[in-house]
Amino acid sequence: MARRLFRLLTGVLTPLLFSLLWLSPAQAAPLSVVKPAVSCDSLQQFNLTAMGGKGSRVTAATLTTINHTEWCKVEGTLAPEIGFRLLLPTQSWNQRYMQLGCGGLCGSINLQPGAAAGCAPLNSNGFAVAATDMGHKESEQDWGNDPQKRQDFAWRSQHLTAVAAKALIAAFYQQKAAWSYFNGCSDGGREALVEAQRFPEDFNGVIAGAAAMNFQVQNAMYHAWQVVSNHDANGKALIVAQDLPLIHQAVLAQCDALDGQKDGLIAAPEACHPDLNVLACKANQTENCLNPAQLGALRKLYDGPRDSKTGQRLIVGGPQYGSELAWAGVFIPQQADQPVMSEMISLASLRYVNFKTNPAPDFALKDVKFDEATFKKLSELHPLYDATNPDLRAFASAGGKLIIWHGWADPHISPLNSIAYHQALGKELGNTQRDAFERLYLLPGVYHCSNGEGPSLVDFLTPMMNWVENGNAPGAVVTHQAAPQQHNSFGQPTGAGGKPPMMMQRNDLQLETIPAGAASRPVYPYPEYAVWSGKGDEKQAANYVRKTLPVIHSHYIWAGEAFYQPYHFVQ
Repeated sequence: MARRLFRLLTGVLTPLLFSLLWLSPAQAAPLSVVKPAVSCDSLQQFNLTAMGGKGSRVTAATLTTINHTEWCKVEGTLAPEIGFRLLLPTQSWNQRYMQLGCGGLCGSINLQPGAAAGCAPLNSNGFAVAATDMGHKESEQDWGNDPQKRQDFAWRSQHLTAVAAKALIAAFYQQKAAWSYFNGCSDGGREALVEAQRFPEDFNGVIAGAAAMNFQVQNAMYHAWQVVSNHDANGKALIVAQDLPLIHQAVLAQCDALDGQKDGLIAAPEACHPDLNVLACKANQTENCLNPAQLGALRKLYDGPRDSKTGQRLIVGGPQYGSELAWAGVFIPQQADQPVMSEMISLASLRYVNFKTNPAPDFALKDVKFDEATFKKLSELHPLYDATNPDLRAFASAGGKLIIWHGWADPHISPLNSIAYHQALGKELGNTQRDAFERLYLLPGVYHCSNGEGPSLVDFLTPMMNWVENGNAPGAVVTHQAAPQQHNSFGQPTGAGGKPPMMMQRNDLQLETIPAGAASRPVYPYPEYAVWSGKGDEKQAANYVRKTLPVIHSHYIWAGEAFYQPYHFVQ
């Protein structure tokens, strides 16, 4: 009787205790509000020359209202053409600063936060916030012809923006920011890692989502391959959007339960090895199946580019099983003759950015040779653009903290890139030293930076603040299901014709909120993941337990394995 009562009590109390101890992120210690010491318009006279060089200046400093709060909006240029915008709250500054990264090839200023859904200090309009266009405009697709603009995009814009923004903050409030954070996704994730690797004292905490850290092969090899592999001899797509649900369901049928829970999400895709032949058309079948050409294209899409002679992989990995519905519009068109984002961004990158000597402006994807010779040419600018250096000793010594996160269903950038970097940190620094300042989180069913079948609303900013400011390392972090109408432009590709859909608003500081009653689920630091305990509501995070992923790779075999070793940066 006593044993039965004990089991009953623990069955009821354990999820509750789990919720209290792990799933309610401790708030960072509140900091006192500091008011401005000078007028907003006086910042227009602030001298930026020492930071950006001759020609650097504040172009405007005006009061504006955002989120029912008054802000001083400062806009400026850091020579030669780096544009930035800084928002300074006049009544609610909590002594924190956050800099936001941009997506794609950038070219515009996007002050849309992400990975901070429901973060109280941010949603109370307490942060000073800034972003940059990375030194060029979206309309300027050939900006890579200018060596200075290449440098500005690679590393200079974010660093100088940090220096300038901190100086303006100190001038406005007559007090320095107590804590500084960088938050970026996609290329913004690359920018986040660039800051940690090149400028370890710029930020106390860095949040790097779905990082395009292998920039040189990301657009030039991965996105280009995803387009050409799905084309027939006439240049038309073999697989179109209407085929994706069929493929997705076939994968789920074989792999959904492998992670310990049948819920429409694949939380352990590296353990998934589906038989794609189940999709093959039978005799006289023409619908709800794939013909041989389509099936061949599908295998190439999952696998990614390989050298045609040696079979060597030219990228870390392709899209993961379970991501199929996210392919639509990225590299799978609605109709066979429609353009896709992958084509636009890969061409813009290949023509003007990736090579030391640019090809002809009419260079087409059919001209790309997926071989080791092309990879070698791309590798020449690896030390300029890429952000894969695992030597973060200086960042760790400065007290910096790093959270890396990635959606398992990301169609733009394979999450295997993030796993490879996490493992490289462990190899270079030792797992104990790595774990003292870095965490990796993988989100099942989540697309590129936001959205997906899985719970995509997440707040990594609060646990980051608690880690940086209180010394409390993060464990489980709760994710929530977004409402159908919720869309976020944070980290979404821009600057190569790949603009976010019109539904994605790009208003300054459009804050993410968590819908009432939204389903929730925890995520744990890699290599652990969450699975339903078998008791209670599957849509409540408190009813989940942690498990270790069934497949854990110490590294990935591909042509760029050396990228994940220490290297000298190119300025």
